[in-house]
Amino acid sequence: MSANSFIPKHLQGILAIVLAAILWSTGGVFVKLLPQNAYTILSYRSLMAASVFFLFFGKRLFKMNGRAWLNAVFYCLLVLSFVVSTKLTTAANAILLQYTGTIYVLLAEPYFFKVKMERVNVVTIVICAVGMIILVSGDLAAGNMLGNFIAFLSGFLMAALFIGQRLNAPEYQPGSIFWGNIMMGLIGLPWLLASPLPTLPEAAMLGFLGIFQLGLGFVLFTYGLKRVLAIEGALLAMLEPILNPVWVLIFYGEKPTLGAIVGGVIIIFALAARIVWLEKHKRKLRSLQSSV
Repeated sequence: MSANSFIPKHLQGILAIVLAAILWSTGGVFVKLLPQNAYTILSYRSLMAASVFFLFFGKRLFKMNGRAWLNAVFYCLLVLSFVVSTKLTTAANAILLQYTGTIYVLLAEPYFFKVKMERVNVVTIVICAVGMIILVSGDLAAGNMLGNFIAFLSGFLMAALFIGQRLNAPEYQPGSIFWGNIMMGLIGLPWLLASPLPTLPEAAMLGFLGIFQLGLGFVLFTYGLKRVLAIEGALLAMLEPILNPVWVLIFYGEKPTLGAIVGGVIIIFALAARIVWLEKHKRKLRSLQSSV
């Protein structure tokens, strides 16, 4: 009897997203531990992740349109900015500043999707902005500002990718991630070819980054989203910015600044509270509508 017979589909979805978030969260520590430069790491990781995507999605990855190609560029620049910023600043700053992309999504949604800017979104944006200021304030004299700036840009790229994917039909979305990985793999290829062959431990870390952290992480997240509520997927995915600095602290010894801890808690709390509030509000509206 298969595992599917014992585990309900909803629980399968939750477990898949939790595992995806855990896999994603390991990116920071391996980028820190590997001696290769950012472009070499990116080339290895992206080419292996593309192979995993091809294995799972096959011919569907070749269904592309103009918007899908633009999203592939956004994805390529997003993974580039994350790895480069992780090399230049603390892992906590890199991942938390990337997650501020949600702020830009909230600001852009009314324009792209013709929805009203709700008060809860305005409050969330203000709180997250305060958290972001606190987060980077501890690094003003620490030499991390270039990395922080690139991580800040990665937030915009994350928002651009999210909005771009939402504006495109679902059948084109996996192709954007696949071809974005191919682009990144080719961009970093000159550095990969010029670098010495990785040692066995380095090869294992690069393989984990490409096959599991990025490739399988996206596959699991895609699988899980089809089986859980949107609110559950969004909240469970927040395990990534929480766990990322923890792994780096345990295995690399890098301690986030107090500002990063306080600012990060403020940002994650504000985003999570908004998701929960909106879900409760939607349930209340549905209850009122059903009673009419």
